Amino acid sequence: MKISSTSAASIQSLLLKWYKENKRRLPWRDNVSPYGVWVSEVMLQQTQVKTVIPYYLEFMDRYPRIRDLAGADLEPVLKSWEGLGYYARARNLHRAAGIVVREMNGIVPDDYKLFLSLPGVGDYIASAVQSIAFGHAHAVVDGNVKRVLARMFCLDTPVNQSDVHREFKEISQSLLCKQDPASFNQAVMELGALVCTPKNPGCQGCPLARECRANAGGKVDLFPVRIRKKKVPTHHIAIGIVRKGNRVLITRRKLDGLLGGLWEFPGGKVEPGEEADRACVREILEETGIKAEVDTFLTRVRHAYTHFKIEMDVFYCDYKSGRVRLKGPIDHKWIRVEDISRFPFPRANLKFIPLLASEN
Repeated sequence: MKISSTSAASIQSLLLKWYKENKRRLPWRDNVSPYGVWVSEVMLQQTQVKTVIPYYLEFMDRYPRIRDLAGADLEPVLKSWEGLGYYARARNLHRAAGIVVREMNGIVPDDYKLFLSLPGVGDYIASAVQSIAFGHAHAVVDGNVKRVLARMFCLDTPVNQSDVHREFKEISQSLLCKQDPASFNQAVMELGALVCTPKNPGCQGCPLARECRANAGGKVDLFPVRIRKKKVPTHHIAIGIVRKGNRVLITRRKLDGLLGGLWEFPGGKVEPGEEADRACVREILEETGIKAEVDTFLTRVRHAYTHFKIEMDVFYCDYKSGRVRLKGPIDHKWIRVEDISRFPFPRANLKFIPLLASEN
C-alpha cells in the first residue's frame, strides 16, 4: 500500500512528540551503546520489558563489554539467562560475540548486512541495533509494530502468517522518520506496548487516534487479524532425583536444540498406558545406563513452551547399580543439593528445585 508523504510526515510528528513526553526510562536507553542495545533487543524478543530489566542489569554487570561475553564459558552465560527462556538466544549471542571479537576487532559492525550475518541476528535485531545504535534508516517490525500498523491501516493480512513480514516491513519503512530512525522505531514499539495494547487499547490517549482507520470505523477490536492456532499438545513426563549417598545425578543437554546446554534431572516421556514411576525408571536406565528405584513421589509440575505443554511427575529415586553411560546428554555430574544453584536449569526444573532444598 502507498502512504503519502504528507500522511507519513503527520504520523512521524505526532508519534515523536508523544514518545518524547511519554517514553519509559529503561536501562538500555540511559547510555546507548551498540553492544548494550544488542543485548537488550535479544532479551526483549518474546519477553516483557518488566521481566527483562533485572536480567539485563545483572547480565551487563557481569559482561559489561562484548569481550567479556566472548571470553566467558557458555555455562555461566546460560546461568545468567536462567529463567528468561528461549535459551537459543543466549547461545547465539555468545557465539556472535566470539565472532565479533575474533574477526571484527571487538567492534559491533556498523553495517546492516554484515551484522545480519551473525548467529541469531534476523531482520528485527539487525534493524533495531542499526537504527538505535547507529542511526541508520532501517524500520523495525515486531509484534507491537504489526499491531499498530494493522489497526492504523485496517490490514486484513494475518499478523501471524508465515510470509507476512515483508508486507509490514515495507509499510513500516515508508513511515520511518529518516532523520531520527532511532526515536521513531522505539516510539512505534512503545506505542504498541503502552497504548495500542492487544486488549483494551487506550485509543482515547493515542496520539495517532485521528490517523487510525480502525479507530475511525469503530473496528479496533477486529485488528490485528490472526490465524487461529491449533491446540498445543500436552506431553506427560517423568523424571527422577536419583540419590547416591549425599549426592544427586544431573545431566547436561546437547548444546543445540531446545534448552541446549542446560542441566536437568534424567527422565523422559511416559508412554501410553505406562505408569509414571515405571517410565521414570525406564528413562533413567535408557538415558544414563544406571538402574534406579523409585522411592517417593515429590510433585507434579505443569509448564508451557511455545508449541507444547508438559505435565512432569517428579520422583525421588535411589541409585541401585551401574555406571553412567550417557545416551543423549553430553555430560553428567553427581552433586550435592546445596550446589544446584551453580548450574543453569530449565524453568520447569526451577519450579520444583526449591522443594529439594527445603527437604535437605
